[in-house]
Amino acid sequence: MARRELQEINAGSMADIAFLLLIFWLVTTTIESDMGIKRQLPPPVPPDIDVPQAKEQNVFNVKVNFLDLLLVEGQPLDIQELKNKTKSFLIATGDGVISHQIGTEEIGKNRDVIFITGANGKTNAAFPEREWVRKADVKMKIAEYEQIVNIAEEKNKDAFRKVLKSWQEKLTTINLLGGDYKQLPASALISMQNDNNTTYNTYLQVQNELQSAVNELRDELALSKFGVSYRELEEVYGKNKQDKTSLEKITAVRALYPQRISEAEPRDAGATYY
Repeated sequence: MARRELQEINAGSMADIAFLLLIFWLVTTTIESDMGIKRQLPPPVPPDIDVPQAKEQNVFNVKVNFLDLLLVEGQPLDIQELKNKTKSFLIATGDGVISHQIGTEEIGKNRDVIFITGANGKTNAAFPEREWVRKADVKMKIAEYEQIVNIAEEKNKDAFRKVLKSWQEKLTTINLLGGDYKQLPASALISMQNDNNTTYNTYLQVQNELQSAVNELRDELALSKFGVSYRELEEVYGKNKQDKTSLEKITAVRALYPQRISEAEPRDAGATYY
């Protein structure tokens, strides 16, 4: 009786089928990914530089406890009210005036603010200081640093050029905004501190409200001065990095409303809370 030979399996066809199934899975499957929070971290402070202490009135304090409750500027606050509270802080001035003057116009003049009288009799206890940036002073600084750059040693020229560029940007901002303006001091910031047991959802909500406050103020200023929103300016510049005009407008808006959101070390759940 003749022996029957076993049929060989065509492995090549199976490999083709497996490859097609893999392609189908890659095309049809949605892979979720967390986008995260867009932040640019500042460079580390050199050990030989003393960091100045910020005045209390220049810091907007936001704390979130382990129950996801907010304490803003020492008072309990609902998260839905956080954005407007943050905007009031950012547009206020140290002399108690909520609308800082830009040239002959005013921004945010219809906003409600509760004035708090400080020990010196001025209504400056609750709001950040703002420093005048005046055209005459800026021009003097530009002339001063142009001379310094010319006479400086080659190894120091780059550092002085950066300072000169910052003053030139201030002059451009004055021209774009139509007059002298008030800027927040370098120490002014929004300080956020959460608990180790704060839920991630609440953490993101707080971050979003703080970011939205800055974005809305930037949009308002850009629309009033340039006829387009700040977001549109960024989109235009993102498509064309050679667009110097859009970059100058972006820099001008950021000069009035910088994004400074600082995160302190999270607290332990066992710590004392409000």
